[in-house]
Amino acid sequence: MTDDWFVKTPIDQQITLVTEPYVDPFFSANIWLVRGAEADLLVDTGMGLRPLRPVLDLTPGKPVLALATHIHLDHVGGLHEFEHRLGPRESAEAFATMPDELTFAEEYREIERPVSRLPSPGWTPADYRLTPAPLTRILGEGDVIDLGDRRFTVLELPGHSPDGIGLFDEKNGVFFGGDAIYDDRLLDDMPGSDKAVYRHTMERLKTLPIRIGHGGHGPSFDARRMREIIDDYLAGAGA
Repeated sequence: MTDDWFVKTPIDQQITLVTEPYVDPFFSANIWLVRGAEADLLVDTGMGLRPLRPVLDLTPGKPVLALATHIHLDHVGGLHEFEHRLGPRESAEAFATMPDELTFAEEYREIERPVSRLPSPGWTPADYRLTPAPLTRILGEGDVIDLGDRRFTVLELPGHSPDGIGLFDEKNGVFFGGDAIYDDRLLDDMPGSDKAVYRHTMERLKTLPIRIGHGGHGPSFDARRMREIIDDYLAGAGA
C-alpha cells in the first residue's frame, strides 16, 4: 500500500526510515523499521495522524514488535495499531491512557500550524487525540529484544524525559537513541527533563562503541559525530 503522507527511505537491507514530512518539523519524528528473521522491530510510531501499519509492507504472519522509546506524542501515535507493544518501565502504566501531561498532545493542539497538509478532509488541530495503547511488554535496562538474526539490548537513557530508552545491537554496532541523542538541537528544558541526569546519560553514551546511530529526529550519525554531539551538549546547554 502507498500513502504519500509517509516517506520511506531504505537505509540498508534491513532498516527503513519512515517520516511524516507534512507534520510541523518540531513534532516530525523518525520511525525506524528493522526487519528480522523471526520478527520485525518498529522503533517509534509517529504522530498517529494517518494509519501507519498499512504502509510498512509487513510480512503476513511475522510478529511486529512496536516499541516506544518514550511516551511523547510524536513517538507513540501509531502504537495502538500493533499487537505487540513495548515501552519503558518508567511510564509503563500511562500508555493505557496517554495523558496529555506526559505526551504533550495538548501542546500540539495549540500550535498555529501543526501540519502543512491536512491528514484527512476537515481535520482540525482540536481533533488530535492519542489512542491508548497499553504495553504488552515493559522494558528496562539490560532487557534483550531478539529478532532471530540480531539482538538489541535496552539502555535506560533519561534526561530529555524520565522514561527515555535506547537500543544497542552490539554485534553490528547499530544504535537507536530515541530522543536521548540525535543530530539536531537536543531538548533538556521540557517538563520532566533533568539536565543533571541528561549529563550522566551523555557521559555514558560517549563510550558506547557504535558504528551507526539512528536518532528520534534528524539524520543518522557515526561514532565521531555522536561524540561531537555529546561534547557540544556538555560544553553548552548541558554544562
